[in-house]
Amino acid sequence: MQFNSFLLQAGAPGPGGLGGPVFLMVGMFVVMYFFMIRPQNKRAKEQKKFADSLTPSENTVVTTAGIHARISRANDDGTLQVEISRGVFMTIERSAISMEMTEAARKKAGTATAVAAK
Repeated sequence: MQFNSFLLQAGAPGPGGLGGPVFLMVGMFVVMYFFMIRPQNKRAKEQKKFADSLTPSENTVVTTAGIHARISRANDDGTLQVEISRGVFMTIERSAISMEMTEAARKKAGTATAVAAK
């Protein structure tokens, strides 16, 4: 008899009821959404917009594999033909161009040319 009453008491909600744990779970989800999911979606949209805006007039791009190249032609099937060395061409997907690494390489090249000009 005592064992059964112990099981009933263990499953009963405390004085705060179930509102506290539910509120805590919802709060954790909201924090996770604003600090993890939303920024990741925003970066993915920016990367897609960057990849879609690439044109053959781009001076230098960097792929996600770290290959520095120039875009020589944009194909109709969503690929790019890039020149990695004089006369050496490669066909890659638009999504293989890294926005962060390309911008970093362009900044580095911009500062390198400014230093060389002095």
